[in-house]
Amino acid sequence: MINLSNHLILMAEDDADDQLLVQEAFAECGVKEQIRFVADGEELLDYLMRRGRYLTAGTAPRPGLILLDLNMPRKDGREALKEIRDHPDLRRVPIVVFTTSRADTDIRQVYELGANSFITKPAAFDALVTTVTKMVGYWFGLVELPSAKASAP
Repeated sequence: MINLSNHLILMAEDDADDQLLVQEAFAECGVKEQIRFVADGEELLDYLMRRGRYLTAGTAPRPGLILLDLNMPRKDGREALKEIRDHPDLRRVPIVVFTTSRADTDIRQVYELGANSFITKPAAFDALVTTVTKMVGYWFGLVELPSAKASAP
């Protein structure tokens, strides 16, 4: 079992059904309590920059990993990715684009914008659990991440 007690996963996903499926997939691999959701890129930036409803200390702990959908209302994943990578206090947080897209143009663009990985969300739940398990194993079992406290503004 991988210990995520020092890291939080923050997912920007506008579809409530997808949020629920992802949450259940994370629960299947024992990581239920370490994932939080925001509904779009604008809310993601509010969370990361501790603005609006995330202004109070403790409401927005720094994530160890951001999962980012591309197609969301208000501010899409590409715009949010660019703003995060342009921000000196946020640019070190790893970002995995986790989307239904398989388009070469999307893949190329998000890597140019500074994404760390691009993963296409599987449609079947069993495949989603397998993908989430591998993702958690890689990002929190194999990779060394900076402390969330070290990257907090």
